Amino acid sequence: MSGNNVNIVNLILAILLPPLGALLQVGFSKHFFINIILCILGWLPGVIHAVWLVATNKKG
Repeated sequence: MSGNNVNIVNLILAILLPPLGALLQVGFSKHFFINIILCILGWLPGVIHAVWLVATNKKG
């Protein structure tokens, strides 16, 4: 798979399951745990954060 395909898969996962999308993008870093907290507060904040992680290509 090329890097572009992986980003598309991560983006889809970030929308459907934000913590999984964040985990695949950044691993077990502070951003993953921030995403868990945001998802507990509501699904939409978690989605926004996970999509932001994928869109900016954050790494840990």
